Amino acid sequence: MDAHAKSAAEPMSPYVVSPILRQAGKQLLDGVLAACAWLIVEGLWTGTGWYLKQTAIWVLISLSVGGLFQLTRHVYSLTDVRDTMRLAMATLTLASLAVVLKVMTGPLGLFPPISNVAFGASILTGGFWGTLRVGCRWWRETRARKSANGKVDQRKFRTLIVGAGQAGALVLQELRRHTELGFHVIGFIDDNTSIYGERVHGIPVLGGTARLEEIVRKHKVTHAILAIPSAPGQAVRKLNSRLQSMRVQIKTVPGLYNLLGTQVWKPVIRDVSIEDVLRRDAVHLDHSALLEAIEGSVVLITGAGGSIGSELARQIATFKPKHLVLLGRGENSLWMIQRELHRLFPDQAYSLELMDIRKRNGLREIFQIYRPDIVMHAAAHKHVPFLETHPAEAVLNNIFGTMNVVEAALECGTRTLVSISTDKAVNPTNVLGASKRIAECIVLEASKKAAAGTSFVSVRFGNVLGSRGSVVPIFMEQIEQGGPITVTHPEMTRYFMTIPEASQLVLQAGVLGETGKVYVLDMGEPVKIADLAADMVRLSGLTPGRDIEIQFTGLRPGEKLHEELFLDQERSTTTLHSKVYETNPHGIDADKLAVGLEGFRKAIALPFKQRQPEIVRLLQAMVPTYTPSILGVGRYGGHAWNRRKPNSPLAPQEACRRKNPPSKDATAPWLVLNKSRVQTDEEPADRLPFSLEPWAPIDELDA
Repeated sequence: MDAHAKSAAEPMSPYVVSPILRQAGKQLLDGVLAACAWLIVEGLWTGTGWYLKQTAIWVLISLSVGGLFQLTRHVYSLTDVRDTMRLAMATLTLASLAVVLKVMTGPLGLFPPISNVAFGASILTGGFWGTLRVGCRWWRETRARKSANGKVDQRKFRTLIVGAGQAGALVLQELRRHTELGFHVIGFIDDNTSIYGERVHGIPVLGGTARLEEIVRKHKVTHAILAIPSAPGQAVRKLNSRLQSMRVQIKTVPGLYNLLGTQVWKPVIRDVSIEDVLRRDAVHLDHSALLEAIEGSVVLITGAGGSIGSELARQIATFKPKHLVLLGRGENSLWMIQRELHRLFPDQAYSLELMDIRKRNGLREIFQIYRPDIVMHAAAHKHVPFLETHPAEAVLNNIFGTMNVVEAALECGTRTLVSISTDKAVNPTNVLGASKRIAECIVLEASKKAAAGTSFVSVRFGNVLGSRGSVVPIFMEQIEQGGPITVTHPEMTRYFMTIPEASQLVLQAGVLGETGKVYVLDMGEPVKIADLAADMVRLSGLTPGRDIEIQFTGLRPGEKLHEELFLDQERSTTTLHSKVYETNPHGIDADKLAVGLEGFRKAIALPFKQRQPEIVRLLQAMVPTYTPSILGVGRYGGHAWNRRKPNSPLAPQEACRRKNPPSKDATAPWLVLNKSRVQTDEEPADRLPFSLEPWAPIDELDA
């Protein structure tokens, strides 16, 4: 049972006071303090006796002003800056009344010193009221600290807060409110030299990061909290490395890139993650232009349950679309994003559509029902090794699925269509990249047929951290299991972005970009996968090679060592956004594209032995830069017979060979994805456990 349930189950305290009595008590206390202020000032100023009539009038005036500013409506023990400002305004109002009284002394025939007494009493009344409220808060915090000290282990974690700005101050306040966490803050570290030696809420600023080692040793620091939410990943990586070398345990707070729309940043203390180490500068969007483009529009997202699709839904919801249509074929993932949208944006109108983009008629029906103004096409197969052994699925989903979405958008007059592409489409060595390159060309061709004023674009980027199937969750799972971490090659590099950053830039480029363009997101510098794995081990408080072994297993089917962002003939400019490149795309001739698509339709209906080689041949014909991987479909001329053969196509002296090659009888798991499709040399073709009959015609599949 959680704390809320416990509190609900417990009987009410007999000392609970009704709100009316509580307010009456506060008003009485404020009135007594106002009376004391008047009597003290009157006695000191005039030196005469006390006049109860004047005192009563002052009390009524003071309580009226206090009621105007609702000074008794907040909890005194939680007094904050806003409450203090309200109190200051009330005091200023009382003083202003005293000035007015001084001006009106003659016309009203009042005793001359009365205005001076009123002015002094207003200042003293405000001081008394402020002392009461601040004292209540001090008493509450002192009592809570003593109570927590009696319950928790007296052993405190000597803690440094790196960053003495607003975030650092909020972290300090959070730690003081939750003393049960055991963090004893001994000082701040900040590179702002103007605040050296000063104090933030009573805690000294000890110096800059240049003296970090000295300060840690001198003050015997055991923990550090990085309170710099806007810091780039390079700075976080450097600080993290220095602190870890001194065996200081590190915590951090969320980065600004995690915020959605008008969400407020909160000092949630957590472990440092790989997203923090790779964090880049926050994306600054053209919110006014995006709001103008999205607000009041019907937006449809395909693949809405996926990593990018769901994040696009969150980001788009902040711009108040008229209706949000979440389309996907995974019921569980759609249900998850539905719950999240309902929690984050309770007033947003949305619909869920369980639909496969390969079903042409069903997809067109949905488009006709909602008639979306903006379409974000994020649905696709993305697993490289799987598509090497199932190229027909890539054709059906990535090529014909995209064509179905584009045709439906053209028919219903969609204003903007944005197709999510991948860096693997550049000089592809796998079926995924080749199919996504053709999808780009389909969108380019559609932009020529679209009506004036519409925009059909593709946005190309690399890997996103934390997405389903990415290396980060896999590495985390392997670390939790005690290792080893498996990396395909020591020189393997990839471009990485966080999911929020990628989604924000997709919105900027796609919604505001020109039609017929392929935009490429600035992915920063490529990251070595081996270095990424080592960083994740260190972030877990372990040592690579000693606590967790990193094993190199060899390239998987369809993989290449380094990804590219542009084709050789493409040139890039940076006119739309500082982190978005605009390419000069080269599409496929319309006639050639039509012939190729018809060829794919026929190839899908072929028997298995003929189908995959024909698909590979068509991919090469339509994408001249496509070179089939010798580990994937290119190994056996387009099909994957004898998948039980050891995965050793590279010479032993090659650097990317497997460190521990499998035995001759071993089964490479990425090659045997469906054991019912495996044929060995000993088995005759007529005894295959599956049918070689053609697939159902593509019209029957409704693709």
